[in-house]
Amino acid sequence: MSNSTGDKPSTPLHSVSVAGAVIREDGRMLVIKRRDNGNWEPPGGVLELDETPQEGVVREVLEETGIHVEVEQLTGVYKNMARGIVALVFRCKLSGGIEIPTSESVAVKWVTPEQVSERMTEAYAVRLLDALEVNVPRVRSHDGAQLISMK
Repeated sequence: MSNSTGDKPSTPLHSVSVAGAVIREDGRMLVIKRRDNGNWEPPGGVLELDETPQEGVVREVLEETGIHVEVEQLTGVYKNMARGIVALVFRCKLSGGIEIPTSESVAVKWVTPEQVSERMTEAYAVRLLDALEVNVPRVRSHDGAQLISMK
């Protein structure tokens, strides 16, 4: 495949991020209110070049929430079609720490699945709700807010 000028092959550029669907024994899920945009989201961020996806999830959850986690399994792959971001979401279990706001989050809360749907856009809520499913991982695409149905 060549680029629009016909010179040489082009490779699409994507960003890879990771997020933790941290689920407590009582079924509540860990969420942050982001400092940069005020949105409620699962804790996560850009995967570093020198770390595995699982290492990235553990690091991001700790950096954003003060919570230590153990990664259990991949529960979904989500692509933001508008921005070229591919997010890998992993179900995690709490292994220690105390939830605290950080330089990246103004609030850290444990919420019910119903509260997830109320507080988050569909594109982010589904990442946590999919993690409750037995039949995972899921693969979904969205426009930054709403899911895009695949035909």
